[in-house]
Amino acid sequence: MFAAQYHRYGGSEVLRVEEAEEPHAGPGQVRVAVRATGVTPADWYLRSGMLRGILTLDFPHIPGVDAAGTVDEVGEGVTGTAVGDEVFGLVPFADRGGAAAQYAVLEAWAPKPRSWSFEEAGGAAGNIDTATRVLEALDATEGMTLLIEGAAGGVGTITAQLARARGLTVIGTASEGNHGFLEQFGVVPVAYGVGLADRLAPLAPHGVDVVLDAAGKGSLADLVAIAGGPDRVVTIADFDADRHGVRFCRSAAGESPGWAGLPPAAGLADRGGLTVPLHAVFPLAEAAGAHDVSASGHARGKIVITVP
Repeated sequence: MFAAQYHRYGGSEVLRVEEAEEPHAGPGQVRVAVRATGVTPADWYLRSGMLRGILTLDFPHIPGVDAAGTVDEVGEGVTGTAVGDEVFGLVPFADRGGAAAQYAVLEAWAPKPRSWSFEEAGGAAGNIDTATRVLEALDATEGMTLLIEGAAGGVGTITAQLARARGLTVIGTASEGNHGFLEQFGVVPVAYGVGLADRLAPLAPHGVDVVLDAAGKGSLADLVAIAGGPDRVVTIADFDADRHGVRFCRSAAGESPGWAGLPPAAGLADRGGLTVPLHAVFPLAEAAGAHDVSASGHARGKIVITVP
């Protein structure tokens, strides 16, 4: 098959489209002919070598943790899914990638919502997994107010919609140019930066119950003060979390709570309650450019790579 892969750590220039060995579905897995895959910060963290002290890669490595496509192999023990089904889902955690390719193996998946294009579905599963884990970690329930620091990105927009579906009020920080964008998802927008607590006071007169830091811009101390304690804050982007007593929410090996969120999220999408805003769509041949845009930190919504 063909795939985007790299043979050493480095900048986006190490990412090349070339021939690669086909994967095959094992027990409890399916293989899909990939139509689209999302780009996450973890993809370029791994490629750059930033995480080599935590996670090691076997080279060559194919990035991409989520994908949408058509099932073309069904592994032993799989029921309810057949060859030809259109699905979206996640690669095995231990592989830490593999979706930016002609074929990919999925370990968790759900039917592709009829209302989503393959591009939208290809960028959805990773963010749904993350958002589900975050909301579970925060014990976010109806009636609470959730503040999302960096709400306009891929994880922020999905978390906001899933939180709203649970009955939470969502306030999101973003640059002024993204305030109208956030309002489309029922998010109350607010400017980020110095003085955030004062700006929040009239928006959340009873205070903020829980906080997600999706930006990683060094604001954890302020967010802990706003929430009233580190146990009410989760970050997915600030590696200094331990110093503030804040939980860093990351995927775990085995079936994570986030995986269970895929089928209900698909149902919510088909009822018109969940959309996947796309910042940019790149062909596989321009995978390096997709990584560069993600690394810029200014994406509004999801960055997706399509596979011909």
